[in-house]
Amino acid sequence: MKFLKLKFAISAPPEEVYIALTNPFTIELWTGYKAEMSTEPGTEFSLWEGDIVGKNLAFQKDKLIKQHWYFEGEPEDSIVTIKLSESGDNTKVELIHENIPDEVYDEMKDGWKNHYFGALKKFFK
Repeated sequence: MKFLKLKFAISAPPEEVYIALTNPFTIELWTGYKAEMSTEPGTEFSLWEGDIVGKNLAFQKDKLIKQHWYFEGEPEDSIVTIKLSESGDNTKVELIHENIPDEVYDEMKDGWKNHYFGALKKFFK
């Protein structure tokens, strides 16, 4: 199992980035796919037509999203923590992804950079 920590800058205030990451209608706008999402801890979520699924663990409005991501056949918890903070006119995003199965680490790293936050950055430009 591997650990990943990445940082991003998004050209929008934290409250808008938070909404883009937690509102299913807004998620659909920047991903192009139907999304199931709630800010209620304990609820299940599904993004990119089920390519990403898991359980929502904790939220702090405009500051924090914590999720358990499911990997088929993996008994370990893969935990994703997204921290948002204001940085001038931008939002500083710190992503921590723990317990990534070794065989999908490179794919996950690329996905976070180019598809997940890459798409979100384009959405706000």
